[in-house]
Amino acid sequence: MEVGNRDFVNKVPKKPVQRVKHIPQRTCVGCRTVLAKRQMIRLVRTPEGIMVDPTGKLAGRGAYLHDRRECWERALKGALAHALKADLTAADRERLEGFLNSLPQDEERGGTPHVND
Repeated sequence: MEVGNRDFVNKVPKKPVQRVKHIPQRTCVGCRTVLAKRQMIRLVRTPEGIMVDPTGKLAGRGAYLHDRRECWERALKGALAHALKADLTAADRERLEGFLNSLPQDEERGGTPHVND
């Protein structure tokens, strides 16, 4: 064995590094629960007003909510306007309440308990 050849001496096979996939997390404006971004519904403030962003990629200031009526009702009372740093106009409120009405009732969801219940 050659002493001058360091590449050969003390060569320990490296183990493959297991990388943990980073999962972005967001806080629900209605109940303040932190969940994965993909489990939330994004609302965005645009020049046209506040709207639901199904893709999560629209430009503008965003806020996140669960798909629960309870969270949406709390958010519409004022937390959403504060998070988006904008006042909710009548048209915004009407658009968001229309989406709220399309959400299933909490009893219809199978009675899944909420984290803060």
